[in-house]
Amino acid sequence: MIFDWNRSETIALAKEGCVLCHGFGLRCSNRTGLDAPCNCVLRAIFRACYARFRYCAVSERHMSQARLEMVGGKERREIWGRKDEEFIADFCLVSRRVLEEYEYKVFRFHYLLGADWHVCCSRLNLDKGTFFHSIYRIEQKLGRVFRELQPYPLFPLDEYFGGSVRGRVPAEYENMVSMPIPVRNGALRPPLRKVA
Repeated sequence: MIFDWNRSETIALAKEGCVLCHGFGLRCSNRTGLDAPCNCVLRAIFRACYARFRYCAVSERHMSQARLEMVGGKERREIWGRKDEEFIADFCLVSRRVLEEYEYKVFRFHYLLGADWHVCCSRLNLDKGTFFHSIYRIEQKLGRVFRELQPYPLFPLDEYFGGSVRGRVPAEYENMVSMPIPVRNGALRPPLRKVA
């Protein structure tokens, strides 16, 4: 399946000084002739997901809340879930599944264990250039996967954590215009004393 990228999604994530996309986020693919996301956009997607991963990982466990959310489909049922823990697990499991063995070693040392490039290079017997090229490839690969993952992508984060799903509006909301705004006569005056 070819994922449809559009400029309105990518322009906010694009690097302004990018020489490939010139800050628009899309560039024409030589192989398919279709617009493809620029590497700067894919790295921005990964970095946004990684920042949220770190936030979820360092927050205290008693701060996480179980939330009731609707599950679409024929049955339309509600389930309880802990979104922070689910995101941590999804981030790690998707990364493990997608990356090759060598890439996952670099990913694990640098991103999961928090080692800087000095430690990673000495531990994995790499030079600095090879290490950073690996990091960029890993970020691009995972950024694409986090956005194109089906049926529930990790990015955009507000959809993952907020529960909104892209797609068609349910039939019961098609005729809804907007909520009426109540009209007030004069200023709102709360009572100053208890009325018996």
